[in-house]
Amino acid sequence: MAVALAVHAADFAELARHGLFGSLAFREYLRRAEAGLRALRGQGVEVHLRVFEPADYADYCEAFGLDPGSAGARVAYAADPELAGEPFVYGGERLTELLPVLADDHLARVRISIACAVLVDAVGDGPSGHARLVAVMHHVTSVYLALAEGAGEGGHLLTLRCHGPEDGEHLTAAADVRTDGGQLFVGGRDAEAFCATLAAGVALGGAGALLLHGAPTTPGGQVVRGWALAAGRLRPMAVREVVDALADDAALGVPFPSGAVPLPGFPLPAPPPGMPSSSDADPWPGGASSDGGDLGPEGGEPLR
Repeated sequence: MAVALAVHAADFAELARHGLFGSLAFREYLRRAEAGLRALRGQGVEVHLRVFEPADYADYCEAFGLDPGSAGARVAYAADPELAGEPFVYGGERLTELLPVLADDHLARVRISIACAVLVDAVGDGPSGHARLVAVMHHVTSVYLALAEGAGEGGHLLTLRCHGPEDGEHLTAAADVRTDGGQLFVGGRDAEAFCATLAAGVALGGAGALLLHGAPTTPGGQVVRGWALAAGRLRPMAVREVVDALADDAALGVPFPSGAVPLPGFPLPAPPPGMPSSSDADPWPGGASSDGGDLGPEGGEPLR
């Protein structure tokens, strides 16, 4: 069974204009929703949750000619299969604890959907497009594993901003990565979104910035390493570029780390010689720009 939940009071108020919740206030809505979810789970029903997002719901109803105030439209929207990745399964949690997690999961799904659409469009159709897609994803996977290995023990944060050289596709992503005792623990859906976004930037021949925030408790300060994405290729940033990229990330919601120690990035796997590029021209002639261009929030709101 699929259920759509309004996760923010503002979203609830906007959706309530359609008469979907009667006279309920947001807190009472959440209380009743939690009781209903627990009752379903107690009966052995697996419940798949999704975010009840007002603008998305309005677009959905318009596309399918549905009355947004009808129960049928709400049920159809909740059950819509156009979601990235595996379903979000309710496990009996309290909604006060679950809603922030569900909201983050929704944001990652949005990033995955947008990045995958850009990626598929960039690689093209047919056998050559398939070969290019495989090459790009293999390269991005090797880069992600190299970043995790180079980060070392503890918890770390990866942030990525990129855009295409022509149409200006704006994409952002962030993912936690953790290594304990040499074992890598990836960040779930956020890691998928990060890899999909990087793959889109690489396939587009795009420009951008990738930062690896070290563990905050590292003695001597939190190390932050950076790489510039130019023409779909990653190169280590200079220290000044890392500082500028941190400031850009702060504008998108990532707190500027106190006591940060900016350092150049370490070498990452180079793309295989046979991997085609959608752009042979460097969008940042003479080297990567320190600000990465006008990177707006399209593709996923603030990074964190």
